[in-house]
Amino acid sequence: MKKLNVKQKNWLLSFHVAFGGIWFGTALCMVVIAWSNRNTLNGDELYAINSILKRLDDFVIIPSANLSLLTGGLLCWLTIWGFFKHYWVIVKWVATVTLIIVGTIWLGPWVNAVTAISETDRLQALQNPLYIFDQKGVIVGGIIQTFCVLAIVAISVLKPWGRRNLKKEEEKESDKSLTTS
Repeated sequence: MKKLNVKQKNWLLSFHVAFGGIWFGTALCMVVIAWSNRNTLNGDELYAINSILKRLDDFVIIPSANLSLLTGGLLCWLTIWGFFKHYWVIVKWVATVTLIIVGTIWLGPWVNAVTAISETDRLQALQNPLYIFDQKGVIVGGIIQTFCVLAIVAISVLKPWGRRNLKKEEEKESDKSLTTS
């Protein structure tokens, strides 16, 4: 497979950074909006704000997270970085996939639940234990998710763990196979 030239790599990297920034910024906004929605005194407002959170999740968070993962994969595949040559790349992969899975299994369903409950119950939703649990999940999970995305961005910039020494690992594997044979 042909590697990207510098200009192509820079364009792809720019898209990757933009999608990560959109993911982070939207997640941060969703936490602030959800936090401010805890003590709303109007049922229509409660539903409207939860509906906005759902739309931000469906139309901004999900696409930007997945596009960040896709562009990251393309950068690994089409540049010298590779998928497993650098510890910082491996950590970013594991963290990004984990955040997408957690968002799919918990955060997204919690946002959907608070929206559905507030649509039918309006202000009475604030008395519903399931709504309260899901609302807290959105806030706490959103804070954790936002800090994790920020950590991924920091890892991208700092590249703290450098390159793996693949030759030493291959030698160790070779030595193991010789001693066990």
